Amino acid sequence: MDRLRAYEVFVTVVARGSFTKAADALDTSPANVTRYVNELEAHLRTRLINRTSRRLSLTEGGEALFDRAKSILEEVAETEALATTASLQPRGRLRINAPLSFGSIVLAPVWPRFMAKYPDVELDVALIDRVVDIVEEGYDLAIRISRTMSGTHIARRLGRSQNLVCASPEYLATHGMPEVPADLSRHQCLGYTYGATSDEWQFAGPDGTLESVRVRWALRANNGETARAAAIAGVGVIWQPSFVVGEDVRAGRLVEVMPGYRMPAIDILAIYASRRHLSAKVRVMVDFLVEALQGLPWEKGGPAGVGR
Repeated sequence: MDRLRAYEVFVTVVARGSFTKAADALDTSPANVTRYVNELEAHLRTRLINRTSRRLSLTEGGEALFDRAKSILEEVAETEALATTASLQPRGRLRINAPLSFGSIVLAPVWPRFMAKYPDVELDVALIDRVVDIVEEGYDLAIRISRTMSGTHIARRLGRSQNLVCASPEYLATHGMPEVPADLSRHQCLGYTYGATSDEWQFAGPDGTLESVRVRWALRANNGETARAAAIAGVGVIWQPSFVVGEDVRAGRLVEVMPGYRMPAIDILAIYASRRHLSAKVRVMVDFLVEALQGLPWEKGGPAGVGR
């Protein structure tokens, strides 16, 4: 059995939803398609597709094989293109993981530009705030907001963003303006569940001296937009990256407090598995993001952010 051809037939049957349509797409007979699927099931010793008179459905084993077989076929196509053309054309599905706020605020507007430039790449974007295992969960690329580079994967820095501490004008009018970090212990604070600082916020003062303060939570959420909305509503003091709250500071919905004290800046990283041969679709995406994200408001100095 030609296993690569069997994978191609199997993936086409699933994608087309029919043995007959798969045969048409592959320019072969339905009997040939059936033979390949049967031989693949026999080789793997498991049923992959449930057949009824009306529809096809994947078994659990079929679902697991479909995603992996599709990726294998895409990689084979890229490898063949590399051997037969002077330049490899990016193609196939590109699975990307990114944090929810960064993905919706910063990345969403740039995807159409990438798609126009690379029409053969199919984007599959998942916005999840928790740190995913890109290999185990099948992602080609992850965008992470972190103060440290990855030790197990390749990481390329796309930019940097400053964490801003701010509150609404209404909250500050009622509770007063904190002047130094120690003042925050008397304020209601809004936290981010996945933040590295937990309930201890650390700052670098005007002379570079590090100061820490333990805060008390009025609210803590696993999404930055939730905390941002609470801050705008006057619930308490928030820290968030400038790409989340920078526009609110510029518009006056939030006011930066203690501008002489800074939380550590954070890196915007593109993370991908350490492979000897980087696929073309990942390579062009990383290069595209490096260029596309330069010069955005959160990259600039001042209240919206800091430079690289």
